[in-house]
Amino acid sequence: MTPLWLEESDILPLHEKLLALNGGAEGIRDTGLLQSALTRPKNWWHYNHTAKDAILHMANLYTAGIIGNHPFIDGNKRTGFITGILFLELNGFDFFAPEEIATRAVLSLAASSQRSTEGEKTYFLFLKEYSKKAELHP
Repeated sequence: MTPLWLEESDILPLHEKLLALNGGAEGIRDTGLLQSALTRPKNWWHYNHTAKDAILHMANLYTAGIIGNHPFIDGNKRTGFITGILFLELNGFDFFAPEEIATRAVLSLAASSQRSTEGEKTYFLFLKEYSKKAELHP
């Protein structure tokens, strides 16, 4: 089954809403970097769609891509985090990490070197621990 993808038209209003709620400078620093971050999970899917925990891997890539590429003037960590969680939820997962733990995980990912394999691996393990396939209800 092909995942439900997130596009720039989904992320821009989300980013604006996060800035309105929490403050920060508006604007995109580099549209190409945003497109790169949003394409990364799709590229991974093309070669790894049968991988175990594929949805978790791609949520990780959405988050790491936005945080690492820093396409927005402000709010990259917030937008990256929410984008990854939204992708999980759109694709049948529940996310249940406490806010404090989620904040530490995102800050740790952001502090790791850009596209650090170790930082992304740690964030993937965080997603795996605090996400589960949603139960279907009749």
